[in-house]
Amino acid sequence: MSPETSPRSLDGLLETGRPYVLSLFRIVVGLLFFCHGASSLLGWMGGAMGTGKTVEAGTWPGWYAAVIQLVGGALVMLGLGTRIAAFICSGSMAYAYFHEHQPEKLWPLQNGGEASAMFCWAFFLIVFTGPGPWALDRIFGSSRASAAAAEPRRQPSAV
Repeated sequence: MSPETSPRSLDGLLETGRPYVLSLFRIVVGLLFFCHGASSLLGWMGGAMGTGKTVEAGTWPGWYAAVIQLVGGALVMLGLGTRIAAFICSGSMAYAYFHEHQPEKLWPLQNGGEASAMFCWAFFLIVFTGPGPWALDRIFGSSRASAAAAEPRRQPSAV
């Protein structure tokens, strides 16, 4: 172990905590996305867009987006089928941004698309980082997920 990554250094400490922080990130992002879907489909927390109502079943694109938010958010939050669920959630938010927000104005701050853009990129990050150690994928998942969790971390070589 090199001095830069020893547990006593700040980098070493942060590196040790990385998988757990990634799990917490995934849980929080999934929970927030789930809440959007629950609001739109179930009327929780003020209902769809604060109206107290739900989105009418089958309406495009609102109802389908809400289903992705509810189901995808729950799957990502629990860490079950994480990468696939995060990929679908990311795509739905890219669609929401470019179809619903960006035609109004260019920048997310101007068109109200900050949440869509942030969710899109947060889920895209989860696609590449995986669920972290606190995930149902680790308990119920394939041997590939368990092997990835057990695989030792490779240190970059100094060339």
